[in-house]
Amino acid sequence: MTDDAPELRASDADRERVAEVLRDALAEGRLDMAEFEERLDATYSARTYGDLAPITRDLPVGGAGAAPRVSMTKEPERDGGWAGRITGGEGSSTWAVAVMSGFQRKGRWTVPRRFNCFAFWGGGEIDLRDADFAAGEVVINCVAIMGGMNVVVPPGVEVVVRGIGFMGGFDHSEEGVLGDPGAPRVIVTGFAFWGGVGVERKVTRAERQRLKEERRQEKLERRQERERERLERGSGRRELDASRSDGHDRHGLDGLHDLHGGRERELERERERRRDT
Repeated sequence: MTDDAPELRASDADRERVAEVLRDALAEGRLDMAEFEERLDATYSARTYGDLAPITRDLPVGGAGAAPRVSMTKEPERDGGWAGRITGGEGSSTWAVAVMSGFQRKGRWTVPRRFNCFAFWGGGEIDLRDADFAAGEVVINCVAIMGGMNVVVPPGVEVVVRGIGFMGGFDHSEEGVLGDPGAPRVIVTGFAFWGGVGVERKVTRAERQRLKEERRQEKLERRQERERERLERGSGRRELDASRSDGHDRHGLDGLHDLHGGRERELERERERRRDT
């Protein structure tokens, strides 16, 4: 963990690297379960590099004896296609354990060819929406004993569920959906006893925001169109009213002219009668 800028905000990937070191230390007997859970909670609640640094300071990393160092540079942007997300090589995390606790794998991480996870009186979330993949086909092996796990996949990924449940079960609702060309295939397998493994398909936060913005723009355009039509109808009514008003004025003037002419004719007849008498 870097000490150069402890006030900088830590990312999900930074927290995940520290959590992986803690899991290795638990497996090697360097931490007992209480210490592991305490440090893991501190890891996932950490906000800055300074918060993360003390958590693994007394633990070796890969035999080097130094705490994991956080990258201070941005990762390159993806090209937006599936080909850029199937990287080959190894995964950034290969297993997860939750014993009367929980775990998460989400954000920018690399899914290995086989990811093993175990939950006992606990739960876990494996979120693949922003993940890269070590191969075109990956296996998520879930063992849930009186606990539960949830696998979240992005649209376009093919899902196959092969898990076995005993007084528990695996969610098969996302099976049968064809994947995009070049998209990875995710196989969810394992065993659930008095527990369950769910599988759901969700868009990424960025995609959800984009769709929300598109809907907002469509509503704005419809509102503008309705306002334009209302103004056009109002203009047409005003023109019609003006035309009717002009017609009434002309009819009124004609009536006045007729009345005036009638009076003149009556006066002329009266004068002629007087002359005759």
